[in-house]
Amino acid sequence: MASSSVRLSRELIRPGQPEPLGATVVDGGVNFAVHSSIAESVYLCLFDDTGREFLRRELPAYEDGTWHGFLPGAEAGLLYGYRVDGPYRTRHGMRCNPHKLLVDPYAKALSGEFHWHEGVYGYQPGLEPADVYRCELDSARWIPKGVVVDAASASVPGPTIPWSESVSYELNVRGYTMRFPDLNDAERGTFRGLSNDAVLQYVKALGITAIELMPVHEFVDEHFLTARGLRNFWGYNTLNFFTPASRYANADARGEFIDMVNAIHDAGLEVILDVVYNHTAEGDHRGPTLSFRGFDNAAYYRLTHDKQHYINDTGCGNTINADSMIVQDLVLDSLRYWAGDLGVDGFRFDLAPILGRHAHGFDRNHPLLQRIQDDDLLKQRKLIAEPWDAGPGGYQLGAFAAPWAELNDRYRDTVRRWWRGDAEVAGEFARRLHGSADLFELSGRAPHASVNFISNHDGFTLADTVAFAERHNEANGEQNRDGHSHNFSANYGVEGRTDDEAINALRRRQRVNLLATLLLSQGMPFLLAGDEFGNSQGGNNNAYAQDNETAWLDWSLLDSSESLLSEVRELLALRRDEPLLQMDRYLHATEELRPGWPDIQWLAPSGQAMTDEDWPTARALTLVLAADVDGPRTLALLLNNSDSTLKFSLGPRSALVEFTQRFASGPVERKKDSWLLSAHCLLCLQGQFPAINGE
Repeated sequence: MASSSVRLSRELIRPGQPEPLGATVVDGGVNFAVHSSIAESVYLCLFDDTGREFLRRELPAYEDGTWHGFLPGAEAGLLYGYRVDGPYRTRHGMRCNPHKLLVDPYAKALSGEFHWHEGVYGYQPGLEPADVYRCELDSARWIPKGVVVDAASASVPGPTIPWSESVSYELNVRGYTMRFPDLNDAERGTFRGLSNDAVLQYVKALGITAIELMPVHEFVDEHFLTARGLRNFWGYNTLNFFTPASRYANADARGEFIDMVNAIHDAGLEVILDVVYNHTAEGDHRGPTLSFRGFDNAAYYRLTHDKQHYINDTGCGNTINADSMIVQDLVLDSLRYWAGDLGVDGFRFDLAPILGRHAHGFDRNHPLLQRIQDDDLLKQRKLIAEPWDAGPGGYQLGAFAAPWAELNDRYRDTVRRWWRGDAEVAGEFARRLHGSADLFELSGRAPHASVNFISNHDGFTLADTVAFAERHNEANGEQNRDGHSHNFSANYGVEGRTDDEAINALRRRQRVNLLATLLLSQGMPFLLAGDEFGNSQGGNNNAYAQDNETAWLDWSLLDSSESLLSEVRELLALRRDEPLLQMDRYLHATEELRPGWPDIQWLAPSGQAMTDEDWPTARALTLVLAADVDGPRTLALLLNNSDSTLKFSLGPRSALVEFTQRFASGPVERKKDSWLLSAHCLLCLQGQFPAINGE
């Protein structure tokens, strides 16, 4: 690097090309291009391996908001950053400060770690009024440097699994691999660990079709966490939207990420990324100046009327400006990079309504959402919205347009309440089991638009849902005030762990019921990693800062009595083999497969159709599906959430069908024309109709 430094220090930068943004290796050197519509000048700063800035050159050309320059002799591996000289008028929304080294928003790799220091702030902390006086401490020492990289190597194409056959499995790269038994120390907590054949064979054998990774964009630990001796474990605090997180790599984060994606694809699985395009790590007006804020604050963020403060519809201090073309281009370019160059098969958009927000609120036809869903590459990928944010009118479940799917928290809450035994839940429970047609069908979407889940990273694990009535988040350092307060959970007599065999047996039964309901419902199932073997976070329902054994999966449970591994494999095999569980349309009793046998029926335990009077007090019901899919077939789900054994019948016409028991969560006794289900029990039956003339 020393010889390169000497050589480059003699080179004069000359006008380059305004596109593409970022640092691009071309014949004879590197083209640098970055956006700032308010800068008076932009400086390219080069660094050697020791972190010494050895060259600073003003970008010589400006076109339509883009500064650019071509540096002859530069090549891949070069470390760089930018400084922006321009107005620092916080009450006008401008925060340029040439003393702050800025990370290129389009950097494809970063070197070095971010460290908190008073020098990373654009203003002088401690002076009032806050953030008015510009800080002249140089921040380069504490800021990661961009790395010029060559084009990414080709990725192995994914398996392209249809929505109707998809089952996603949410995991944290670090939390999943830190205690996995077959990994060496270099693999633990990394992309390489998730590339390990033993890990992927486990996931594949489970019956999963897609691994959904919690955020892997480069992120930083919030200052308040480091002050408590904690780290950001989840990753929802993005520094850069193009670079894989260095904490998940041993050396080359981008190369190791690509290797991981290729290994997952080779295993026949898809990769879905949880992406956080709603806010950045720069926080509110008292936050640091790391990148976007220093280039063009008002272009990247939504500001209040006074221009000094930030709209906080995310609850994280700032909100990206979805109306800004530079933000829209950034999001589209980032998504295309991860999908095209790095091989990702789909995206789960955190706080997705932010991407559809104008100043007056959410618009399902917002240009940014339209550009994402209409993009030629992205329309081939799975697009999943988390349909809520923290702003006014932020709850938008069911409001997105095709082809978006949506996380369905009403499914989670309703299924938990049904098996907990809450009153007057049966009607809502039936709608969720049916695929939430009330939410998604009107917009022309199929059942798979409902991404059903019982638990995810944000809340109780499945095991904790049946062991804790209250959250226990004291370790987060917020006096147990953080995290959801309405969990629709139950402890069945004792808060937390117990040696009571009856309580433990009931808890296990309820976990099976919840998982069986999830995997036998219409819609796309979403499973939280570790739920299949009873992973617990000790009642912490907001483990975002627990980069420790609280949130690392406890693989020792895999062979314990807590494990439901065999049941989950059995249920996923049943779902995979049964076409009635993979319907691409909603059934509404508008067709009859046989006389008197409609395509969907809701029955009371007596076998009679449910009436309006039955629904408010129902503690048991039966769903019967029927369709000509790979031949005439029927499927029945019998559900008893009561404390007593109940007799179920499928009505007089059921004698014409040969039913086979495929799954039961508890003891079931078959009678001649009925079934006795024990308390808190689910039963799945498959039926074949006898052939008639012409079939």
